[in-house]
Amino acid sequence: MTTAASTSSAPRWLAAYALLVFAFLYLPLVVLIVLSFNDAQRAVVSWNGFTTRWYGEVFENPDLLAALGTTLVIAAIATSISVALGTLLALGLERYTRSSVLDSAVYFPLLVPDIVLGIALLSFYSIIRVPLGTASIVLSHSVCGIAFAAAIIRTRLRGFDRSIEEASLDLGVREIPTFFRITLPVILPGIVSAALVVFTLSVDEFVIAYFTAGRTVTFPIQVYSMIRFGVTPAINAVATLLIGFSMLLIVVALYLNRGRPAPGRDLREEVAS
Repeated sequence: MTTAASTSSAPRWLAAYALLVFAFLYLPLVVLIVLSFNDAQRAVVSWNGFTTRWYGEVFENPDLLAALGTTLVIAAIATSISVALGTLLALGLERYTRSSVLDSAVYFPLLVPDIVLGIALLSFYSIIRVPLGTASIVLSHSVCGIAFAAAIIRTRLRGFDRSIEEASLDLGVREIPTFFRITLPVILPGIVSAALVVFTLSVDEFVIAYFTAGRTVTFPIQVYSMIRFGVTPAINAVATLLIGFSMLLIVVALYLNRGRPAPGRDLREEVAS
């Protein structure tokens, strides 16, 4: 009887614990978002009224907009590189080379602290005499982006029915047309999901960019330079916009990569045609 009572009370304790964890994680973000509408010039922790003027100031700041444009360009290029190489890497690891050593080597950059990776990349660029700037940031973001893309795309490949590809090959279709007509459409949601995640990480990334940027100013670096002069509601507005943008992309990525049934009759009919 005691065991039954303990079992029945366990879910309530777990629910309370989960609630505390989520409150600890997200309550500061909620406070930040609320304060971004605070009509106060300096005392940002006290509520002086509702206003949206700080968002207007954000879009009227030329340095911030220029940094945002630079960040979007870097993120787009890094995402393209990461997704292209990550797709090939995922195909190779999932289908042709099963090795725990290679898996560990691929995902190792994800386990290394950003500051260590940033220092290592800075030292590497100095040794090979690569000038720091936009190109060095793109390469640095691609290092982690490839690993993230490969991990996400591999989850899509594991649920793929390879008999469809085999049927296509048996019917005389070569490997490359088979990939573009059969394989790519099936794993495309995973590729798009990986692209959105990598793009979000590249836009938000600060530490590695700080070490490898040279004179290039990205959006997080510009925000950091603004914070050094004190936190204002304008900073809260910038952070709110960044949170909303990141959450939107993550939600879309999760939606696209949600569990779906394996392709069946429709693709087989397409192959046969």
